[in-house]
Amino acid sequence: MDIRSLRYFVETVQLNSFTQAAASLQVTQSTISKMIRQLEGEVGEALLIRDSRQLVLTDTGRVMYERAQDVLGAMRRLTTEIHDTQALNRGTLHVGIPPMINLLFTPVLKMFREKYPHISLTLHEDTGQEIERQVAAGELEIGMSIMPTDSSLDLVSVQVASHDVWAVGAAGTFRLQKDTLRLEALRNMPLVLLKDDFALTRRLQREFRQAGFEPNVAAQSSQWDWTVEMARAGMGVALLPEPFVKKLNPEGLVLARIVDPEIPWQVAHIWNGRYLSHAAQAWIEICQDILGGHWLDESSHSR
Repeated sequence: MDIRSLRYFVETVQLNSFTQAAASLQVTQSTISKMIRQLEGEVGEALLIRDSRQLVLTDTGRVMYERAQDVLGAMRRLTTEIHDTQALNRGTLHVGIPPMINLLFTPVLKMFREKYPHISLTLHEDTGQEIERQVAAGELEIGMSIMPTDSSLDLVSVQVASHDVWAVGAAGTFRLQKDTLRLEALRNMPLVLLKDDFALTRRLQREFRQAGFEPNVAAQSSQWDWTVEMARAGMGVALLPEPFVKKLNPEGLVLARIVDPEIPWQVAHIWNGRYLSHAAQAWIEICQDILGGHWLDESSHSR
């Protein structure tokens, strides 16, 4: 059965007139008659009894009228819900954010809540590597991690922010030259790093290998502020992105930006490349507005 035929039938019954139904629907009376005859042909009997004064529903016509109203009502609700979703007046969004990255996204979260109050937003905290796995598996629509992402996973990456990595040590741990420290200077220094399942540590290990040395890891923690306190106590040098360094109490510490090479801490959105909902696209746009990121030119897997 055709939705339009049901609509014409319901309108005719409600107005008790072929002529008025045709005027209401802005079609010809013959079109109304044709559509109702088509319905009657499909069910195998008359739906309406036509006399000079009014239209009378048959038993089958009464069932058709009641159920047709249900169908048309469901279609109206479907259309409304689709329009609401497209206009971001409803919907759900699940975003995976590693604990280290969530510090950057508080203003993004605030703006998203203000701009799209009817979107149900749920944040899932886990390590960058676990969020990458969940996004690749389709368990999360979108997440955040640190580039480069795991090359074995089918992920698309979009950079939204980039910050330099800094060395943090107890006063006198290293000598500064214009507030910078060459990566090579860390070769023989004890380091206090985040645990291996952090994307930052994965990036640092990659840089150490490219520089040709294995780091001397004195301790590791899942808490960035604890690595700072271990550094302050003289246990080793902590390595952290600039946003965290700016929050530190510098008393008793020496701070230096890593150079030769510089190590960018690149925060990126990740998804599996199959689909991004309207809500996810809105989230990305707000992130880029607030965090000053940009779309990468590469349309496929950014590493």
